[in-house]
Amino acid sequence: MNSVFNLPGTVEWKDGELFFLDQTLLPLEVVSEKQETAAQVWDSIKRLKVRGAPAIGIAGAYGLAVGMRDKQNLSPEDFLRELAACAEYLNSSRPTAVNLSWALNRVVSKVRTCGISDSRELYRLLTAEAELIHTEDRAICDGIGEHGAELIKDGAGVLTHCNAGALATSGIGTATAPMYTAHAKGRSFRVFSDETRPLLQGARLTSWELQRAGLDVTLICDNMAASVMAGGDIDLVIVGTDRVAANGDVANKIGTLGVAVLAKHFGIPFYVACPSSTVDLTTPCGADIEIEEREAAEVTSFGARRTAPENIKVRNPAFDVTPAELVTGIITEKGIIRAPYQEALVRMFGK
Repeated sequence: MNSVFNLPGTVEWKDGELFFLDQTLLPLEVVSEKQETAAQVWDSIKRLKVRGAPAIGIAGAYGLAVGMRDKQNLSPEDFLRELAACAEYLNSSRPTAVNLSWALNRVVSKVRTCGISDSRELYRLLTAEAELIHTEDRAICDGIGEHGAELIKDGAGVLTHCNAGALATSGIGTATAPMYTAHAKGRSFRVFSDETRPLLQGARLTSWELQRAGLDVTLICDNMAASVMAGGDIDLVIVGTDRVAANGDVANKIGTLGVAVLAKHFGIPFYVACPSSTVDLTTPCGADIEIEEREAAEVTSFGARRTAPENIKVRNPAFDVTPAELVTGIITEKGIIRAPYQEALVRMFGK
């Protein structure tokens, strides 16, 4: 259960069974779907039934538990071989968010190096590590909220893009965590949510969850952001990210770069919120981040209605990269990081 909006959790592990809140049906239907196989988990991640960088990391970890459930009679060697193959398969569902590979690698490494020689015990260790990742995420969200809430003052207008909210995590979100925390502290402010074409995560998800939680939220079309900024309604931008490169470049939902450019023009602080697992020090810069290209139908239709000519050429990158020089700060559970990012990220997250 997610206490933010009193509904089933984004990802739930109950009595050895995995459930995802199907976000493709929100806000009109609230359906929690049981995940029976690793292939179903892969499909749910690919089709955005479960989405958001932290949430798909958790989903992937539990996906290993689902995929390996019937492999407990194998020898330890064969179990580990199947585990690695299952992790590689699940990781292929979405390439841009580093949290997925991070969680899968963490579980596989834990099992591989534990020294246990019984496959049933290996499976128990696997599920325990997935549960630990799940539990840690809630605390991480709270930490982001505490560090970021100081940025939101009474009477402020805050713009966000896409959904980096409770629906993208197991807690109070990343970009929304400062909002929920500031709201709980009694501060009065307005949130403006970009609708986020082509899949409308801002309209269907962010505005829905913030409204349900009692925050003052206004939905705007993506192309209204400049006008709203020019009118003086926005004092602060907070977005999420699916990967932070070593130099501070950030990959986030398509359209984020445009918001950052606008914020720079209007002199508005632009913050990115993320857990430490989203920081990828092995990726030098944003140009090295693989950007997922999704199917054309997401762009050629609006809802169930086709809105583009047949056989039209389409580009549909799911993410764009915002260069570090446009980022005012990166809000993490360990504190707010500011430029120069290369040094600051290594200092806080380097091993």
